[in-house]
Parts: sequence; structure tokens; C-alpha cells
Amino acid sequence: MSTTATLIDALKQELKTAGMTYATLAGKLGMAESSVKRMLARGEMPLSRLDAICAALKIDFADLARSVADARPLLAELTLAQEKAVVADKKLLLTAICVLSQWTLEQITAYYRMTEAETIARLVRLDRLGIIELRPLNRYRLKLAKTFRWRPHGPVMHFFREHALLDYFSGGFDREDESLMLVHGSISKSLAPSFIERMQRVAQDFAQAHQADQKLPAQHREGYTLLLAMRSWDFEGFEALRRR
Repeated sequence: MSTTATLIDALKQELKTAGMTYATLAGKLGMAESSVKRMLARGEMPLSRLDAICAALKIDFADLARSVADARPLLAELTLAQEKAVVADKKLLLTAICVLSQWTLEQITAYYRMTEAETIARLVRLDRLGIIELRPLNRYRLKLAKTFRWRPHGPVMHFFREHALLDYFSGGFDREDESLMLVHGSISKSLAPSFIERMQRVAQDFAQAHQADQKLPAQHREGYTLLLAMRSWDFEGFEALRRR
């Protein structure tokens, strides 16, 4: 559905919510009811008319635009082509990871050796890829769902398996603010999805805490990476010891 069609649908929903008929709206606009119906059916109207409709409904156009943006479906996963484009440029991949954590332009350039121009160029590319909606003053809206994840066998996960996984697990995990837990057991397959759901909630709690703590001074914040995983797996080194 086009943005215009979505906007018209949002207007119709506002009319319904306000209990305003086409006839009442026509009276407020000084138009014939048939003209209002035709205008909304075609989705063709000047901005001045749109402003007049918003005034009749006693809503702000910014609120209407926000409802249109919120109505758009969010991505739970990128396409293969999108992931390939992200991985092809290391700075673009870095910027994508930062926006997933809702970092601002200022935070990215303060933490990483990227100029403002370089970072803005990457934000523009992420906008064109449909990952964010770039807004004035280089602010953005993330167009990814809370359940978003990289493709399990896609280019991004391949990159991390090849370049980052061993580096991550080479840490000692021995500080008070670090932990590495390995738990193995046999449970019914019906229980596994509930554990996955709990893990997703932990990940969301972590992301929300990150956003809330952005108001703290930089010296009071530390960069952490939370890695949650669960799969049906036996260590390859023990495979020869299994009873068949």
C-alpha cells in the first residue's frame, strides 16, 4: 500500500473514531458531501485541504503522519540482498548494529573513528535499504520489529561466525559484571519455545535498559554484549562416545 493510501485510511479511521460523517465533514469544509467522498476515494487533495480536514478533526498533521508511520509493518528479518549490502561495507555494518541499539549520530561518532559525514552517509544508505526512516537533524526511526533477528544462515551471521565468535568467547568472563553459563539437559520439545520466548524478553529488557541509560554521562556507562543462544546440540568431540 502506498503512503498516500495509508494516509487516506488513517484519515478515514480518524473520522470514524471522532464519529464524524462525510456530511458533517463536508459542512465544515464548505463542500458537497459527494465531493468529499470523491476526494477521499481518489486520494487526491492539496495540502491546504488536508490541513483543513485535520483542523475539522481537531488533530495535528504531525500526529496523523506519526500514526501512518506506526501503521507500516516492521521488518522481522532483512532480505538476502539487504544483508549482503550491509555486510559489504564494514562501516555500514557497524552503523546498522549501532542503530539497532538506538545510538544517536553523536554517540556513534564519539565512540568510533567515523566522521560525521561518513556516519550520515551510512544512515542515508540504511534509510534507502529500508532499515531506518531518516528524519530531520539526522534522527531516525527504526523500521525493525522487536522480534527482529539476522537471517540464521545469512551474510551477517556468517560474518560474525567467521570474524567475531571466537573473539567473543576468548574472553575470561571472570569479572563480577560478566558471566558465561553452559547448561545442558534433555527436555520435551514442547518446552523449548517457552525458553526461547524468555530469552527474547531478556534481550528486550537489555535493549530497553540501554535506551534508558543513554541519559547517563558516558563515564557511568559500559559497553556490553549480551549473547543468548539455545539449540539442539551435542559437542562434536563427544560424538564418538555416544551410544548408538
